[in-house]
Amino acid sequence: MKNKFLMLTSGLLLSALLAGCGTSAQSGAQAAYVDMETAKAAALSAAQVETADASFTKVELERDDGVAYYEVDFTDAAGQRYEYAVDALTGTVIAGTGGTGTQAAAQGNSTAQGGTAAANGQISEDEAKRIALEDAGVAEADTAYLRVNLDRDDGVQVYDVEFYVASTNTEYDYEINAADGSIRSMDYDAENYTPQKSGTTTSGTTKTEDEIRAIALARVPGATDSDITLYLDEDDGRLQYEGRIIYQNMKYEFEIDAYSGAIRDWDAESVFDD
Repeated sequence: MKNKFLMLTSGLLLSALLAGCGTSAQSGAQAAYVDMETAKAAALSAAQVETADASFTKVELERDDGVAYYEVDFTDAAGQRYEYAVDALTGTVIAGTGGTGTQAAAQGNSTAQGGTAAANGQISEDEAKRIALEDAGVAEADTAYLRVNLDRDDGVQVYDVEFYVASTNTEYDYEINAADGSIRSMDYDAENYTPQKSGTTTSGTTKTEDEIRAIALARVPGATDSDITLYLDEDDGRLQYEGRIIYQNMKYEFEIDAYSGAIRDWDAESVFDD
């Protein structure tokens, strides 16, 4: 009986020691993380909200694809809701939506235009917005809807910039590299666009292939005739030109109305994304 008691006691002690080792290893890994108060402070700094004005609804340690981060949700004094992801190792904001629906870039001071400046040398939210609007040739005042989100795509931090122009009924979507401001991809569509059908135009003729080619190439400065392929097609009884431009590691695909020369659809992405 005494031997059985000793064996049982030894087993319990060994189990306790092993459990203790597991807990110590886990605690050791988490000991390198910033604490919750630091994560909360980082989120408030990114949102430019004072501590006294914030009501936190969630502060939890999460993990995504092996990356540990704090999910920090709160509202400000006006009831605006904010959601942020804060890197658990560095205490840096890696993603987050502000109360106005725009994405906060990261910790830092505001830019001269009043936007949020990005940390670690990244461009700011305002800069990403400017790049997209300038590329589209659209003034911010002409947009009926505009949203900027900081996101991750294939491990790269990017800004998703979306806006809508009511006067042309066109929706634009841009993905911009947050590190250097380069456009990774873009797309715009003429929503509910109804081009003229064959035989209904004033002139009764389509634009020439050379005219359509010039319209498309004008969208890609530097590209030449050797970079474009083009063909005339019919879609639901209407004539349109469809084509592709490959230039400087970017692929552009488009649809252009054969009569008016209006660009109905335009997509751009890196050739390496295929």
